[in-house]
Amino acid sequence: MTRDSLPADTGLTLHFRSGQFNLASRTHVMGVLNVTPDSFSDGGRFDTPARAIEHGLRMAEEGADFIDVGGESTRPKSQAYGEGGDPIGEEEELRRVLPVIEGLARRSPVPISIDTYRSRVAREALRAGASIVNDISAFHFDPVMPAVVAEADAAAVLMHIRGTPKTMQSNLEYRDLWGEILAYLQEGIDRARASGVRQLLVDPGIGFGKTAQQNLRLIAELPAMRSLGLPILVGPSRKSFIGEILGLPVAERLEGTLAAVVGAVLNGAHVVRVHDVRETVRAVRVADALKSAPVAAH
Repeated sequence: MTRDSLPADTGLTLHFRSGQFNLASRTHVMGVLNVTPDSFSDGGRFDTPARAIEHGLRMAEEGADFIDVGGESTRPKSQAYGEGGDPIGEEEELRRVLPVIEGLARRSPVPISIDTYRSRVAREALRAGASIVNDISAFHFDPVMPAVVAEADAAAVLMHIRGTPKTMQSNLEYRDLWGEILAYLQEGIDRARASGVRQLLVDPGIGFGKTAQQNLRLIAELPAMRSLGLPILVGPSRKSFIGEILGLPVAERLEGTLAAVVGAVLNGAHVVRVHDVRETVRAVRVADALKSAPVAAH
């Protein structure tokens, strides 16, 4: 059964056990489910599998097309976030995410994404019921990751990052912002294709090694990513550039997030990754209507 009624564009259609998702038909929403004690936004809120599963099901009811489960915080070391997220071991990451993925997969048809850069975690998560691997390193951190994704015939999100979460905010000078981002992502795409990964999305990495002005530029100039020929995912949710503009803490960045989401949609995003699903689903519905509205010639 198809999720969307419009004819599928083969380059913009994701195929999962639960059906196909035509990303060209409308903007899709990925809900963020952090099962971490130290995430910059909602760390500790869903610290048991039961709470996390309940929240994931709630996001599905609110209209999430995908649910992205993450077991390790990747918040940067910076003035805004202090020392940043602490890397954890594979066993701890698996302990956090597997019960949640298994529980969601049993109770909801919504495709699940595992937010990890470790191939072993990805493999176990895919076996547990995930269908997407969201790799913040675009297959640069773990050379085995492309083969794991290909073996499971899963989809992958390839994101740009400079350095690691601990170091990415220490060097924000780019000679060619878009040139470096696109080259990094193209390397990930080449690794994916060489291993046989068939379904890919690309993410410019809002907040991952960029200044506030660079993040704004990425959203405003998002059509530059079309040259990669893949669906575009953007994740501006509650990020520090919104707080810098508004002078507000993380908990008060909903309106700013929605403004950034609408900007991303109008500039070509196919998927937006957010914490606040219900509000975002409503905002992108209006943004999609604006994008497709006929414009009279003058």
